[in-house]
Amino acid sequence: METQTPETPSQQPQPQTIIVNPVVKQANGIGTAGFVIALLTLFLGWIPGLGWILWLLGLIFSAIGVTRKPRGLAVAGLIISLIGIICLLVVFSAVMSFFAVMS
Repeated sequence: METQTPETPSQQPQPQTIIVNPVVKQANGIGTAGFVIALLTLFLGWIPGLGWILWLLGLIFSAIGVTRKPRGLAVAGLIISLIGIICLLVVFSAVMSFFAVMS
């Protein structure tokens, strides 16, 4: 007669441990805000007072966002802010030269 010996703990199948590394998408909210405000500056920059405020906010938020990852929208916002200030200075100088000629 064949006798069965009980399985020892080392012979029993061990449960497998599955390690899951969740993929966390990084977001740069302040860089995105700087990008959006910089875009608004291009469209609303001609409004006196509002253009300068939007430009300053877009520049500050984009500059802070460049220090964080991901940097894409923050860099784009910084470039657009710099283009926006050039446009604001051109418009400001054109208005000032118009009033200088008129007086």
